[in-house]
Amino acid sequence: MRNDQEGMSTVTVTPLGISVLALLAERPMHPYEMYRLLLERHEDRRVKVRPGSLYHTVDRMAEIGLVEATGTERDGGRPERTTYRITDAGREALAERIRTLLATPVNEYPQFPVALGEAHNLPRHEVIELLRARTRRIEGELAEGAALLRAAADRHVEEAYLLAAHYLQEQLTAELSWLTDLIGRLERKELRWPNEDGL
Repeated sequence: MRNDQEGMSTVTVTPLGISVLALLAERPMHPYEMYRLLLERHEDRRVKVRPGSLYHTVDRMAEIGLVEATGTERDGGRPERTTYRITDAGREALAERIRTLLATPVNEYPQFPVALGEAHNLPRHEVIELLRARTRRIEGELAEGAALLRAAADRHVEEAYLLAAHYLQEQLTAELSWLTDLIGRLERKELRWPNEDGL
């Protein structure tokens, strides 16, 4: 296990790593419990959560001293489960990563802008159909997000814990508005289309 401060300063904590460290900042737990909690809290709406990648992330952070094992237990015939806790270095790395991400915009290279930039390679009518399908999915995500926020409000969850959920709702709402306007312009042929299909 590496504990040198120089090594710690070069560690980049992934989004899943942030989630793991944040859970362990609450209390020690084993990876399966972390996985279950991330799903229960719908963290998978903003972080890719898979059991294999979660276990790998925990192992990696244990190797570099951000978390440490506190013990192993076996429940009946189930496999052994190792419980981990966050270290002081882990708390420091978590805080520093949150500071960086809050203050510094990062281009995450999302795929949708790539598709938008090349949409002119498809016929107008097909692009309209595809964008309509996307808006329907976004409407579904917005409805699901609104239901989750209502349930959280019913449980009196503090708003500070829901900032990411509110942000995602606002982001989806803005995208839906922009797409609806674009679809209308395409349908009314207000936007000249290089791959015109005569429709």
